[in-house]
Amino acid sequence: MFPPGTGPSPRPAEGHERRVRSFVPRRSRVTEAQRDALLRLWPRYGVEIDGRTPVALPELFAPLPPGTPVVLEIGFGMGEATAEMAAADPETGILAADVHTPGQGHLLRLMEQRGLKNLRIANGDAVTLLRDMLPEGALAGVRVFFPDPWPKKRHHKRRIIQPEFVELCASRMSPGALLHCATDWEPYAEHMLDVLSASPSFENTAPDGGFAPRPDFRPLTRFERQGLAKGHQVRDLLFRRLP
Repeated sequence: MFPPGTGPSPRPAEGHERRVRSFVPRRSRVTEAQRDALLRLWPRYGVEIDGRTPVALPELFAPLPPGTPVVLEIGFGMGEATAEMAAADPETGILAADVHTPGQGHLLRLMEQRGLKNLRIANGDAVTLLRDMLPEGALAGVRVFFPDPWPKKRHHKRRIIQPEFVELCASRMSPGALLHCATDWEPYAEHMLDVLSASPSFENTAPDGGFAPRPDFRPLTRFERQGLAKGHQVRDLLFRRLP
């Protein structure tokens, strides 16, 4: 779709490994505006998740001040909520990972339109990014909002919130950092709560040990509004990384 070095790869880290993944790449139509943004802005703000190249966050987020906290957002859809959070908190860097090319292009457009300097976009599998490209203790938070619930029992192994993933996140998060998940699929919410509560690396910020109220810094997403319109119950989980 794009000449080498000018846009996101359609198959990042292909052949890097074989394992069950929590996502299926969606190659829907890219508009001319999205393509234009990708061609112009990807070389400056894009990161290929190749499983080989270490990511130095201070260099990636320059010219933000050294020591700027960085949060990893996994799966951002079309990016509206991500851009809103970045605009509301310009002193925090957001590394947003997804494989949806139209969403990447749309988020780049929003970055340019709003003059956002604290956003970077990663293309590929967030597990590979966490495990092979980010240093220990580098992240001030991890956000997983409305991941695919994989509702069929035979697909539950594809759910991203699993004990191994949670401990991988913990290894890349600094003490006190927040792992924030949200879903509108009640069985998945219960699964998330069980997995996170069993982790020795996190503590639940909810006093009753259950779900948390939606924090003000998480805006309503388009997907969330659709779920609410259908009568779905949206659940937030906020767990703090222990020392």
